Amino acid sequence: MKDAVKEWKSGSFRPVYVLYGKDRYRMRQFVQQLTEKLLPEDERDLGIVKYDMSETPVEEAVAEADTLPFFASRKLVIVRDQSVLAAAASAKEGGKIDHQTNALIDYIHRPNETSVIVFQVHAEKLDERRKVVKLLKDKDALLAFAELSENELLAWTIRRAEEQGRRMRKEAAELLLARTGTNMQQLAHEVDKLCLHAGEGGSIDEQTVETLIASTVEEDVFALIDAMASLQVERALKLYGELLLRREEPIKIAALIARQLRIMLQVKELEQHGYSPQQMAGQIGLHPYAVKLAAEKGRRFTVPVLGKHLSRIAELDYKMKTGQVDKTLGLELFLLSLAA
Repeated sequence: MKDAVKEWKSGSFRPVYVLYGKDRYRMRQFVQQLTEKLLPEDERDLGIVKYDMSETPVEEAVAEADTLPFFASRKLVIVRDQSVLAAAASAKEGGKIDHQTNALIDYIHRPNETSVIVFQVHAEKLDERRKVVKLLKDKDALLAFAELSENELLAWTIRRAEEQGRRMRKEAAELLLARTGTNMQQLAHEVDKLCLHAGEGGSIDEQTVETLIASTVEEDVFALIDAMASLQVERALKLYGELLLRREEPIKIAALIARQLRIMLQVKELEQHGYSPQQMAGQIGLHPYAVKLAAEKGRRFTVPVLGKHLSRIAELDYKMKTGQVDKTLGLELFLLSLAA
């Protein structure tokens, strides 16, 4: 990606870019930067054309790119694709459309100098068995946007604050990540809010994050489970009381507790089979940072105990939904039992 950005500064653009991976935020940032470099602001309405391969054959997008632009110096063709280039496991859309990839292959060999095509493929892998994908790889058109690791997310967060003339402590970035999660769009929004509060040349510490960034229900539930496992009964009941004051339904809280216990159980079982955090994240379908947190919290429990708690909260969920137990009191008693 850095090489592509360097090329833009010298006015050079590749005819086709294929962006793939799970990090949609950085993909959007890439397209935004490309748009700003490729087209003046007053040409963007007429110079940008968008297609979705679940609705339109790929040859139509190619034909558009092969047509000279009107009332604009260049043309940017943005293609949302989940069926033409994605690996079979991810190609869930556009199955009913017959895409003529030979048209794309011909275009790659003889591209229109005034057009740029950008494929946005929201899939971890491309189907490298396909002739068109192999050709795009040979043309250096493939750009991977994998999810950032925990350390990369922390570095990105701190760097975003530095770019705005603020200093963010690592501990503050860690707390922000725990509260905001790994969604980079949300993370960027919260960093910008903290920077605005800190002011030019200001610093952002844990107290600032604690004050300005509200904890999520998921984070509070995690803290609640951790408090009970650490025999911090008073703290756990206080957290539970705060959730109720925020009008969170006991049934919803119970469901989130069950989810967290289930994740911890899955992580512990995968750890026993020698899986790395990255492999566990792929198996469970979570960000590696979430897996790391679950592994840390899960160390307080054994596999049999987690299984027992899951069984008991499933039974409690049934009783709450069928009116056999008072929801608020029933969940409180369950929480107390975690510390037993």
